Amino acid sequence: MQEIIVNNTIKYNKSFYCVIIKCQAKMRREYIMKKIISVLLSVLICIGMLAACGTANEPSTESSAPESSPPSSAAPETTELSVWHDGDETLMQAIADTINPMLAESGVTVTFEKRTGLSDQLKLYGGDAENGPDMYLWAHDSLGTFVAMDILEPLTNLVDESVWADDLPLTVEAGQIDGTQYLLPLYFETLLFLYNKDLWQGDVPSTTEEMYEYMVANTDAAAGTYAVVNQHSTSYNVSPFINGFGGYILDAEGNPGLNDPKTIEAVEYNKKFADLQADGDYNTVTTLFNEGKAQAIIGGPWLVPGIRAAGINLGVASLSDITLPNGEAMAPFSGIQGIGVLKAAAAANGEAIGLALEALASPEVGIALAKAGGCAPANSSSYDDPDVGGDEIIAAIEHTADTAQPMPNAAEMNVMWGPVDSLLAAVNKNGQDATTAAEEAQAAALQAIADMQ
Repeated sequence: MQEIIVNNTIKYNKSFYCVIIKCQAKMRREYIMKKIISVLLSVLICIGMLAACGTANEPSTESSAPESSPPSSAAPETTELSVWHDGDETLMQAIADTINPMLAESGVTVTFEKRTGLSDQLKLYGGDAENGPDMYLWAHDSLGTFVAMDILEPLTNLVDESVWADDLPLTVEAGQIDGTQYLLPLYFETLLFLYNKDLWQGDVPSTTEEMYEYMVANTDAAAGTYAVVNQHSTSYNVSPFINGFGGYILDAEGNPGLNDPKTIEAVEYNKKFADLQADGDYNTVTTLFNEGKAQAIIGGPWLVPGIRAAGINLGVASLSDITLPNGEAMAPFSGIQGIGVLKAAAAANGEAIGLALEALASPEVGIALAKAGGCAPANSSSYDDPDVGGDEIIAAIEHTADTAQPMPNAAEMNVMWGPVDSLLAAVNKNGQDATTAAEEAQAAALQAIADMQ
């Protein structure tokens, strides 16, 4: 029994031991497998990391980055610049539509705000950084007043002068005071010889004497018909004679020249034309031409919409192609529209304004202005566009830039229009001696300048 028990016990113990051994072996195998799997996973991870490092600098072949990828650069800071103007809203929109896409990547936006009585508005708010504009768009002849007020920033403090290198010299000169550029020219205007193709006989005259002879032969004041009409007693419209004769209304230093011998000679010469041009008032001469009672008119592009609306078959010639008795071409005044920068704004937004000026100076702006309103661009490259260069009116204005002169931009010019118009009216309408009238007008001009100072 004991043996059996012993044997049974022995047998029992051996079986139990075998079970334990088998369990331990199984656990060992599982442990080893886990170790192997762990090592394999570690190896795979290392291989993945090494592969990533090896291709970090290689260009991606994916069409787009994963959605979780951060942007390559931050969005540009936005800056909104304001431009005050008192002009045609259509032209301002054309400028804005042209330059804002150019400036999109920089975050700069330019908006135009109409301000009636702009000159007075700038006198009030030009130095106000909070309530004033960043820039303004206005005629160049007010430049001297704003420079004297010390509210304008020289453009060369914001951009290189190469920005306006392609602009017509006439327009660049108009934006300078004492050699400093304060105005970026955009477009310009001047007087032209406009004629009715259905009425005018023969070629356009090449000299003023030929024009006078044609006027004598084709004017019938009693019947109310005229050959050529002009605002003969208005300073701007008589400027082709005064400048062409070498006279002047105001010199670069702000001194009037109404009693200068050459100015008097021009006034006397103009009188014989005035005698054949009705009363010379704006409404009179424009009505005569638009109603077909005058064959030609000396006027600017601002007359063209009304002329075309009247159904006139319009022809145009440049005054630069008409010669005076002294051998010089007629030399009308020109008005240049340009952008000035307020000093207060330049201090705060100089970089953004510089970018805007570069866009404004582009030939694309000139093209847009020409197509939107028939403006003659300041940028000479704009005329390479076939629609711009092929426009008869615009091409004639560009050609007249050869002899045209910018209106004086000295502050004193503000008080000169009255004395000059009085001089012309005295001679043309009242029959006063030109020399006597010129001396009186000169004295009046000097007094007006003294009063403003």
